[in-house]
Amino acid sequence: MKKTVKCALAVAAVLAVVFAFAGCAKEDDSVIKIGGIYPLSGGVAIYGIDAQRGVDLAVEEINAAGEINGKRVVVIAEDDEGNPEKSVNAYKKLTTKDKVHFIIGSLTSGCTQAFTALAQAQKVVVIAPAATAPSVTDAGDFIFRVCFIDPFQGSVAGKFSVENLDAKRAAILYDNGNDYSVGLYENFKKAFVAGGGTIVAEESYNTGDKDFNAQLVKIKNANPDVVYLPDYYNTVALIAKQLRAQGINTPIVGPDGWDGIQGNAGDEVLNGYYSNHYAADSTDPLVIDFVQKYTAKYSVEPTSFAALAYDAMYVLKDAMIAADSEDSVKVRDALQNTSGEYVTGNLSFDENRNPTKSAVMLKIVKKDGVLVPVYEATVNP
Repeated sequence: MKKTVKCALAVAAVLAVVFAFAGCAKEDDSVIKIGGIYPLSGGVAIYGIDAQRGVDLAVEEINAAGEINGKRVVVIAEDDEGNPEKSVNAYKKLTTKDKVHFIIGSLTSGCTQAFTALAQAQKVVVIAPAATAPSVTDAGDFIFRVCFIDPFQGSVAGKFSVENLDAKRAAILYDNGNDYSVGLYENFKKAFVAGGGTIVAEESYNTGDKDFNAQLVKIKNANPDVVYLPDYYNTVALIAKQLRAQGINTPIVGPDGWDGIQGNAGDEVLNGYYSNHYAADSTDPLVIDFVQKYTAKYSVEPTSFAALAYDAMYVLKDAMIAADSEDSVKVRDALQNTSGEYVTGNLSFDENRNPTKSAVMLKIVKKDGVLVPVYEATVNP
């Protein structure tokens, strides 16, 4: 008798665990789960951390203001370390284990493109905050971005160099193994020449190089009056130090990948300008409000990656409300028709789901002994 009771109790205990697990596994209809894929560690972690903060701030505000269609938003974040293979792993985890149908991320073009074909096939809406390579949205109509694309910002820098810096002779130093850098180089060159300028030196290096002096000697001998450096802030900081040491004191110009350079370089980046998605010192009320809230929460001024990710979350929220649904097909359709004012500007999507918006040029200056980027000019499409 005792043995029978013990067996019955054991079976009951097992069943209780099974039912409890089934209850936990059941989808919670009171929440909207959104995946976030960011480089939270690795060489471009500064971008991912800022983007995650931007999304988290937006979600905090959205939930406090009444949620989305009466449902609380929950973001499940994954670190891809800036590695495309890990981006795919993050995507698979979010869509299979967490059952998300919406993803914000990743930050770089290569990492984002690693999973866009999967997302398109599975009807998962992807909004890339800062992946600027033109081909990012080629996978199909579930793939969107809120940043302008590389051909535009390369052209912006070329146009700015001619018209605002009055440059006639440009040198370019780029990473020949990085599609981002190559695309920017090509479009800068095209716009600079179209504006009446001459390219006097075109030098390249390999990803991971630390010594650029051989290329910089050639650039110095070409006597440019502007140098274009289309790469990320960590590499540009190394180049700028060696460039100034060579006695090249001309303006240096770059893309949005410079964002954050002021905290990772010294006076060598003064007389530097870069294209960006917004200016933190803008007088636009939306920007002022965002910067104040972000700074109060994180004790640091938001970079464009934070602003873009913040906008990505609000664009997704607006589309869900317009669709009155969390169905990914309906939200995709609503996204295509989105048009409105956001922190990084007035945004609408073209037929390739790329935004139509302006770019700003920022200048690196020194204020109270600290390097800061300040608004210099706006360049329209």
